[in-house]
Amino acid sequence: FNKSPFIYLDGAFFIMKYTIKGNCPSKSNQYKVIRLGHKCSLCKQSSLKTYENSFTSQMSAYDYEMIDGNFKFEIDVYYDSRRPDLDNSLKSTLDCLQKCSAIKNDNKCVEIIARKHLDKLNPRIEFDIIPL
Repeated sequence: FNKSPFIYLDGAFFIMKYTIKGNCPSKSNQYKVIRLGHKCSLCKQSSLKTYENSFTSQMSAYDYEMIDGNFKFEIDVYYDSRRPDLDNSLKSTLDCLQKCSAIKNDNKCVEIIARKHLDKLNPRIEFDIIPL
């Protein structure tokens, strides 16, 4: 059996849909400035680290292999409120995919389709990664 982003069912191939539960954080608001002696540096906030760990753990339930070439990314983001901006979740998600070795590099993403939804009781992301 070859690991693949496609599922073979009833004589046809379907694109694998991944679901990650939890509120996808905005990458732009997840860093704080820390002082290291006479220098300053940026550090991830604990909420981003927690989300990244949860993402990696949830992705481990899927059977996938790293996509190292160009790919198309389609995502539906379900927030628990209307406040978050959709574009801020894209970078977080692509970085998490790179961290868990689903993709080799997020700069290989050549097309993105993104949709924003409201689900107060079940915030999550659902996405496809389609190799090109």
